[in-house]
Amino acid sequence: MSADNPTRARGNALKHICIIMDGNGRWAKKRFMPRFAGHKAGLSTLRKIVAGCVEEELEVLTVFAFSSENWRRPEKEVGLLMELFATALTREVKKLHEHNVQLRVIGELSAFSEKIRTLIDEAVALTANNDGLVFNIAANYGGRWDIMQATRQVALEVKTGELAADDIDEDTIEQHLAMSGLPEPDLFIRTGGEKRISNFILWQLAYCEFYFTDILWPDFNKKMLIKAIDSFHARQRRFGRTGEQLKE
Repeated sequence: MSADNPTRARGNALKHICIIMDGNGRWAKKRFMPRFAGHKAGLSTLRKIVAGCVEEELEVLTVFAFSSENWRRPEKEVGLLMELFATALTREVKKLHEHNVQLRVIGELSAFSEKIRTLIDEAVALTANNDGLVFNIAANYGGRWDIMQATRQVALEVKTGELAADDIDEDTIEQHLAMSGLPEPDLFIRTGGEKRISNFILWQLAYCEFYFTDILWPDFNKKMLIKAIDSFHARQRRFGRTGEQLKE
């Protein structure tokens, strides 16, 4: 944690923050602007929050950029979102690389155009050896999809004899999830006032602390991120134990 705020360093261990970046469209509507203007403003906010997570020395940041359900949005909006995604992959990745950020994109990527898949591959390859913040972008991602694809892989291993059914445990499933090998999220943040997880990383949120704010994503900033982090550090994380046990 930041050296200028030692009190946070004495709180709960915080390695991984995940965020649902909600409210871009409403932000734009309040300003009589097209929804796409809100998405562009949201990208600017994301840039600042990634920088904030680097400053806070977090290990992992995961953001929900495009869910598997978002394809249901108007065709024009989806097309503009794809253009924005391609632009971000082109313009932002070098900056991430300069700051030692490792970029990963999780989700069912086959649904994207060849152009976007190529940009993803290039961005991931460029930052693959960085050992700073791991920045996960969940794109065409759904928590149920993640568990389903992991289950299919496990079933195939059982079918081929690589794995015995009796040996399947939580670790077996985790090893096949999209974020395998990374620490589970400690803090979940959702902006925009909604209080649901919307099929985000369902398996990994089992013991996550939740933080909801009415602030629309384009208005979210480093100060608000720190407020969420401070809220996390003020909580008692028991993981099934009693408060008395923790005091002991």
